[in-house]
Amino acid sequence: MKRDFIDLWNLDPEEAWYIVKRVKSVKQGDEELNNVLSGRNIALLFTKPSTRTRVSFEVAINLMGGRPLFLQEGHLQLSRGEDVKDTARTLSRYVDGVVIRNNSHTWLEEFAKWSKVPVINALTDKSHPCQLLSDVFTLYERFGDGVKDIKIAYVGDGNNVCNTWLVAAGLFGLNLFVATPEGYGPDSYYLQAGLDLSNFTGGNVYLTVNPLEAVRDADVVYTDVWFSMGDSRDEEKLNTLKPYQVNEELLSHAKPEVLVMHCLPAKKGEEITEEVFEKHADFIFNQAENRLHTQKVLLEFLFEKS
Repeated sequence: MKRDFIDLWNLDPEEAWYIVKRVKSVKQGDEELNNVLSGRNIALLFTKPSTRTRVSFEVAINLMGGRPLFLQEGHLQLSRGEDVKDTARTLSRYVDGVVIRNNSHTWLEEFAKWSKVPVINALTDKSHPCQLLSDVFTLYERFGDGVKDIKIAYVGDGNNVCNTWLVAAGLFGLNLFVATPEGYGPDSYYLQAGLDLSNFTGGNVYLTVNPLEAVRDADVVYTDVWFSMGDSRDEEKLNTLKPYQVNEELLSHAKPEVLVMHCLPAKKGEEITEEVFEKHADFIFNQAENRLHTQKVLLEFLFEKS
């Protein structure tokens, strides 16, 4: 039976922790990946531009013996109005899996419904599960089992990354404080999912409009761009989010050894200052590197189950 990865809750907590811990073993060279992609073709169906997601998936697939096939949506019959279910049924007869990065989570869910091969969400307007799976590994790599005891603060726009952080906190039993302005908060569906999962794992999810409250004594501060790809630049939104910029003054309320994370690309001068970004660049780019290691193990896990 095929396994899709559309949202983080497609994994149960035991499976999620298995992946994170296996990533550490594989990255350190203590264990080798199973050659589950040998001879398999994996399509990367992208609407949105990509650097880290595309390259990390293509390299991961190659390293595991598979063949990535990059498909730009604008070059397919989808751009001329072909039904999503017809595209899904066609690709299912050509390839062994599909990685999708597009604008609509609903579209992705419809594709997965009709696909006969595993489908991976590489980003939608609602969710970015591959990013957060990798981010949790990055924190586990640094803190070990103590990752459940640290305070993580997300500051900024309540976007797809914020949504997925709520689910991640619940799934892994983490302590997450989210600070977003009124009117720019996360999706209530993802918030409820994070709260529900926390009841089973011991995680804690707190929402506030006060960035100082979220960042106070935080071990980790995480931010993301205020305008996603394709979004029009809204001056009202920009002005509303200015107090949520990750700068030295905001970080002065966190722990002295605070770590800063950013899923990239960064709009320096908006959600984060150049000074803070460069000060924490080593950790941010380690976070980016870990996309590759995590996606290798995720692919192994999904295709062993399919």
